Amino acid sequence: MKLDRLLAITMLLLNRGRVSAKQLADRFEVSLRTVYRDMETINQAGIPIVSYAGTSGGYEIMEQYRLERQYLTVDELRSIVVALKGFGQSLGEDDVDHLLDKVGALMQKSEPTSHGAGTGVMEEQVVIDLSPWRRNAEAKEKLVHLRQAIRDNRIVHFDYVNGQGEHAGRSCEPMSVVLKGYVWYLYGYCLLRGDFRVFRLSRITKLGLSATRFVRRAIPEGEVLFRWERHPGEPDRCIPLVLAFKPRASAKVHDHYAESQIELQPDGSLLVHAKAPDEPWLYSILLAFGADVQVIEPAAVAHKLRQLALDIAELYAR
Repeated sequence: MKLDRLLAITMLLLNRGRVSAKQLADRFEVSLRTVYRDMETINQAGIPIVSYAGTSGGYEIMEQYRLERQYLTVDELRSIVVALKGFGQSLGEDDVDHLLDKVGALMQKSEPTSHGAGTGVMEEQVVIDLSPWRRNAEAKEKLVHLRQAIRDNRIVHFDYVNGQGEHAGRSCEPMSVVLKGYVWYLYGYCLLRGDFRVFRLSRITKLGLSATRFVRRAIPEGEVLFRWERHPGEPDRCIPLVLAFKPRASAKVHDHYAESQIELQPDGSLLVHAKAPDEPWLYSILLAFGADVQVIEPAAVAHKLRQLALDIAELYAR
């Protein structure tokens, strides 16, 4: 356990820079005296630790020091390969393939007598594939263009359909592309709205790169990146839901909700307690269950869902 802790502390210092003794004690659930002893042990092992006093003090590894390859185990290198393969399949970029070759070479040097150590023939126990089931080539093309625009600080233009089905042309200073769940998004500064916005890639069409370059804006202090989480102190706009599902919808229910939210009933039906914002996509999800779901609470959601179902029925009654 001590050896594992010493290695974890070393990696933490390499990745984060200066860390206080109290932060280390809290993270590894040990006393401050143990932290002091660990620092001395790491120093004696040949890794130069520098200590700083004061309110902003702490420990850090001497600048320019780097760990050699042997500190990465074969299993850790395999994990890197799995992640890189998933990333590369989604973006289809040559630099990922080159990086895979380099990591594969490290694995072969670390495990010269083992078969399947290279990236091409490695026996994969875990596979990550971030590419979508449909429109794979189209999604890759968008990602390649957007990453090029981000690297070059070039404004992009595109047509966009928002959640309400409204079409509008947008010009955006792209900051990053984000994989959230199974969906890719563009995060950037929208010149039409004059604010940072998130755009779902599947709703972007006619994407074009402008010759106009921009200076990257600083994200305002307090801005919650990508706006998937509310600001501290901001009211929770999610509403509590109680949903009853028929037994035959069990598989889809487990796809959409966490196990802790699902209660299996004696008759095989499922009762779900969840929270969600009162947005159009909520009703799209509920309608996808058809007659296999009943909204128990709140009454307002049940009424709106009923009205949407009647509107659909009316459409086919004409």
